[in-house]
Amino acid sequence: MRPEDLTRLFVERSNAGDAAGVAALYEPDAVLAYPPGSRTVGRDAIRALWEKVLADRPHFEPEEPLPTLVSGDLALTSTPPRDGAGARAQVARRQPDGSWLRVLDQPEFVTPPEPGT
Repeated sequence: MRPEDLTRLFVERSNAGDAAGVAALYEPDAVLAYPPGSRTVGRDAIRALWEKVLADRPHFEPEEPLPTLVSGDLALTSTPPRDGAGARAQVARRQPDGSWLRVLDQPEFVTPPEPGT
């Protein structure tokens, strides 16, 4: 019932190998910026992508969320990856029942190197 819950649920469902459960965290027309350099559009495509990813049984660790920004029925959630390279960001929308679903997901945003490095 909080936008921050989506990240926790993503980790729990991914570690359980539940691609359908991961996809259920997204609105029907959500956009996921994954794999890197491309977009996966729609809950069905997101489910199919996660079926492939989770087939290798990766393990996800929870990441401490940064403060959530909320404006009406929209929320921006983010977490810094453990390796400190960039950030992950998601836009969620409050649903009529009060729950939240992801609309946009940028899981692999990498900070560009400083000029001259």
